[in-house]
Amino acid sequence: MTSPHDAEIELLIVFMNTADAERGTDLLDSGSAWERWVAERGLGEPGDAQAARRVRDALRAAAGAPGTERVEPPRPWPVAVTLLDGVPALTSEDAIGTLLITATRLAVLGTWDRVKICPADTCLWAFYDRSRNRSRSWCSMRVCGNRAKSRNWRHRARE
Repeated sequence: MTSPHDAEIELLIVFMNTADAERGTDLLDSGSAWERWVAERGLGEPGDAQAARRVRDALRAAAGAPGTERVEPPRPWPVAVTLLDGVPALTSEDAIGTLLITATRLAVLGTWDRVKICPADTCLWAFYDRSRNRSRSWCSMRVCGNRAKSRNWRHRARE
């Protein structure tokens, strides 16, 4: 299943995965790394890396990241409604606003619940569930899902 918003979805997922639990790294710990990330994607002004980290963490919590409490973004974010080629559109001058617009669009379209966080403690990767019945649990069945099923099978076999 493809969507006309696939590029936006992928951008949002990549942003949500700027924290890597497996490697123990966080791209948003460095203002220069955040600026480079934004520039590579042509998202306009980067804004503050700390604010971006808080927005990312709030989005991850909203998507159900295990062990997270609800996190509030730093403040309401300014966006504008404009007419692009005669069609109303939300726009932002900075990267954080653009990412929040993308998340908002998913919510308005009723597909925010497809943004999920892998439950594997060593992964916690954000992914977009494209399954027909929205039942996907793992970021990858070949990696995290296989590990969990193997671990459960070994546990049952020992009993």
